[in-house]
Amino acid sequence: MNFSLDNPAAFNWIWILLPLAAVVAWSFRRRIRAAAIFADTALFRRISPSFSLTRPVVRSSLVMVALAAIVISLMDVRWGRTEEEVEQRGIECFFVVDVSRSMLAGDAKPDRLERARQFIDDAVSQMTGDRVGLIDFAGTATVRTPLTVNYPAVRTAVEELHPREARRGGSMLGDAIRLASESFLDDDGTGKVIVVLTDGEDMESFPVEAAAKAWNDKGIRTFTVGIGSSGDGARIPTVANGQRAWVTHQGEVVWSKMDPVLLEKVALAGEGAFIPAGTRAVDMGAVFKTTIADVEQMEFEKRNVAQATPRFQWFVAIALFLLVLECLFSDRRPARTGGGVPA
Repeated sequence: MNFSLDNPAAFNWIWILLPLAAVVAWSFRRRIRAAAIFADTALFRRISPSFSLTRPVVRSSLVMVALAAIVISLMDVRWGRTEEEVEQRGIECFFVVDVSRSMLAGDAKPDRLERARQFIDDAVSQMTGDRVGLIDFAGTATVRTPLTVNYPAVRTAVEELHPREARRGGSMLGDAIRLASESFLDDDGTGKVIVVLTDGEDMESFPVEAAAKAWNDKGIRTFTVGIGSSGDGARIPTVANGQRAWVTHQGEVVWSKMDPVLLEKVALAGEGAFIPAGTRAVDMGAVFKTTIADVEQMEFEKRNVAQATPRFQWFVAIALFLLVLECLFSDRRPARTGGGVPA
């Protein structure tokens, strides 16, 4: 028999019964002493045949047990198993993460890529049954995890994202969006979204056209999250001759800037939204819940879920029975008929 408590914190109410029990015991002893001072037990029975020392204690005990039963019911006691068919609903979401070298720029602390990792972790923490996949891109796009509800596996893949894992340098955002739109489980766009996390640098891969095609052909929405400064930008760290250095082009240090104009165009073409995170710490969990996941959900397959059967009703019934019994139970013995106090 599977036994469980769904609300064990309610057990704390049981401690209130201990002082109540002490009060009942003290009252019973006080009643005995008072009766002994007035008369001995035999005389009491002759003077007042209906008088009882124990009946008030029995009534109090009934109330105490009833209260204990109520506390047990509040703990939501469960045993036994029942199977229930549950309809699964949610969204399918591909996170598309830029892993080009510019994502190592440190304007978004500690760097843009780490900020993207944090955003995905925040978003996944809000998921309950939604399917999620991961794609990274630089010069090429790669599916790191297909759509799944195995969130720990997705988090592990996110932690492993790094420019050194990219097959080729560059930044082909359009290719990544096209790969994501082709990687969903079917062509019905209901409940399907692409979330791109990037600084917006692109090498003429036509991301606006890719997002528009995903929406027009399949109904897949594309959201963009812009990471990094769009003003001054930041230098891109690298290593040269074993020393920390900055990426240069034709002898000049490269300054990478987030491109909000392009990312907004991509989001508009994909019927999504542009989220300008910049260098700020954004609660991506809240953004995901209110903006990205706020689309029409799709119905996943139904499945049978075994659940513990609640039994709190039994203890509620016991408590009600004891309280009714307490109301009917008198403090005094029933009067005897056909007799009286001897002369």
